[in-house]
Amino acid sequence: MAEEVVSRGGWNPNQYDRFKAEREQPFYDLAALARPQPGMRVIDLGCGDGRLTAWLHREIGAAETLGIDSSEAMLAKSEASAGDGVSFRRLDILDATEEYAGQFDLVFSNAALQWITGHETLFPKIARLVRPGGQLVVQMPANGNAPSHRMAAVIAQEEPFRTALDGWVRVDPVQGPEFYSTLLREQVGCAEQLVRLQVYDHELEETRSAVEWVKGSLLTAYLARLPEDLHATFLERYTEALVAEVGERSPYYYPFPRVLMWGRMAG
Repeated sequence: MAEEVVSRGGWNPNQYDRFKAEREQPFYDLAALARPQPGMRVIDLGCGDGRLTAWLHREIGAAETLGIDSSEAMLAKSEASAGDGVSFRRLDILDATEEYAGQFDLVFSNAALQWITGHETLFPKIARLVRPGGQLVVQMPANGNAPSHRMAAVIAQEEPFRTALDGWVRVDPVQGPEFYSTLLREQVGCAEQLVRLQVYDHELEETRSAVEWVKGSLLTAYLARLPEDLHATFLERYTEALVAEVGERSPYYYPFPRVLMWGRMAG
């Protein structure tokens, strides 16, 4: 499968931050995998509002860090985190692989590459950004089989949504850890690697809280493709379907698996 960016904007930083603590912990866990070296040049693929990018820059003592993101709304807040070696740019990840080939000691991406399909060819392209001996550090949600995600695809196939979406449903490109371990060794060219699946245990207030969670992430891809006059109807039908699937629970336990990986390039 060729690479395709399936996110079409629609990002709302305030909605995304409704579960700030839960979304940030994987970032810190991922950052802990990076091995600091003097004078590192770093790129953060999918940097969002840039606040955590600046934290990473300081934490590892980087000389220069560039954060890129395709969302103008997210980057609107990044100016507050720029300076002291940190800069930001609106740029698609796939375009960056061509423009910045071989320029970074650390390529870092937290919860962004799940929005691009074709990982068997995407990751070798991402690896072009890394200098010989440099590091590739990536985290992605791996919860495509969760009810919150499965029901979005189910509702998208109902009318009038199916017609409005032209039959489109989001197919989760994220694979299991064994897939990425093999990919890092055979296609990316990592001399060392660490790949793990980690489940984050989130306890939400109620079942409907999961709707608020995915409104800040997964559902943006559907809502960006739907006409605005169908947004409320889609969200209402999705909420009904999710509650019917898992029941009205309070609290609602929301296990969230993620793939975390670190690799060091040969050289």
